[in-house]
Amino acid sequence: MLMRILLASRNSGKLREFAGLLMGLTLIPWPIQAPEIPEDGAFFRDNAGQKAAFARDWWRNHGTGPVDAVLADDSGLCVDALWGGPGVLSARFASALPNDEKNRALLRMLPSDATRTSRFVCVLAFAPMREDKLHFFEACVEGMLAMEPRGQQGFGYDPIFLPEGFDQTFGELPDAVKARLSHRAKAARALRKALPTLAAGR
Repeated sequence: MLMRILLASRNSGKLREFAGLLMGLTLIPWPIQAPEIPEDGAFFRDNAGQKAAFARDWWRNHGTGPVDAVLADDSGLCVDALWGGPGVLSARFASALPNDEKNRALLRMLPSDATRTSRFVCVLAFAPMREDKLHFFEACVEGMLAMEPRGQQGFGYDPIFLPEGFDQTFGELPDAVKARLSHRAKAARALRKALPTLAAGR
């Protein structure tokens, strides 16, 4: 299935991950000259939908080439001991710090006797260009926070997240394993399964 999809993100880590998860599709990154995409919703679904709708509207008026749809992702780490935080604020938490220091800052917020249960959540919003509908695909992966960052794979909070059933963090696990387990991988698989139906409406 040949589809050109505009990815509503400049996050290089997400671009690499989606390129692997959605092989066979042409992914176009959000242009440098385009405006920042707003994301001020209270929930992951709100943000994903807002980003997809904004990017679709902007591309319809300013896009430099044909695309079939826009894909937006909103995802984050939800820690039970932090009342579900940082959650939708995951990207903005301690954003001035380098990634390793950011992860250590989050770990320091946990009391020493706190439960370390947590989960990665992902919501994908798929916005076909020829209609005004939004299609959502949601997934999560349960796990625990490590005691300290471990590993250089992945990006973001990957080095401090131990997926359920594993003693290695997402920062240590091979990409092929993460591509089977991760919240983004699960949501992408759901999207791929739905693509023939969605494409038929192009």
